[in-house]
Amino acid sequence: MLTADIPPNQSIYVKNLNEKIKKEELKRSLYCLFSQYGRILDVVALKTPKLRGQAWVVFDELTAASNAFRQMQNFPFYDKPMRIQYAKTKSDCIAKNDGSFVPREKKKKQEEKAERKRRAEEAQQSAMPNGTGSQSNGGPKAPFHYGNVNAQEQAAPNNILFIQNLPHESTSMMLQLLFEQYPGFREVRMIEAKPGIAFVEYEDEEQSSTAMQNLQGFKIAPQYPMAITFAKK
Repeated sequence: MLTADIPPNQSIYVKNLNEKIKKEELKRSLYCLFSQYGRILDVVALKTPKLRGQAWVVFDELTAASNAFRQMQNFPFYDKPMRIQYAKTKSDCIAKNDGSFVPREKKKKQEEKAERKRRAEEAQQSAMPNGTGSQSNGGPKAPFHYGNVNAQEQAAPNNILFIQNLPHESTSMMLQLLFEQYPGFREVRMIEAKPGIAFVEYEDEEQSSTAMQNLQGFKIAPQYPMAITFAKK
């Protein structure tokens, strides 16, 4: 059940997450999934017994958080439907930005201290290069060269997309979460011997074209805008 009396704010609380997923993979996947709605300042996920299966995603703008709240409700994330509501309390990074931050008096657990430090570093890193959406968070893109495929040598439109400039820690599940939002999705294929690239297959070229248009330049990680072309057959 969602809490109706929590006012909309820049942080969303996500629960019913798969507890078997490792913390760092969970954070990367949440960042990857939610950054299509706007610039993310922070993703918080802890593996303490009381906080398993939960996370907080902090956006730079309220409109981004609201769009994510509406559109990702019950989204199947690692085989479990996400339950989303607005966070009850203001996140530290938002409080610091607006001057209302008050340090907590009791900070006993060493894990929590390490987590706060890590979050601050990630927030600073993501705030610099990342933008407000997949179409506006880039900057000039240099041509990508992988084997015999580059930005100036595109194949004819077809149902398979060739994805380049992926972070090496990308997983097929992270890409599936992104691309399965568009109709006709079939599968993601990654090549273990060649990290940084992947193939995504749709039922037809019209559906693959729609996914390409919407995800071109999308950043799975702050400094890695995806370069998408049609695969050579």
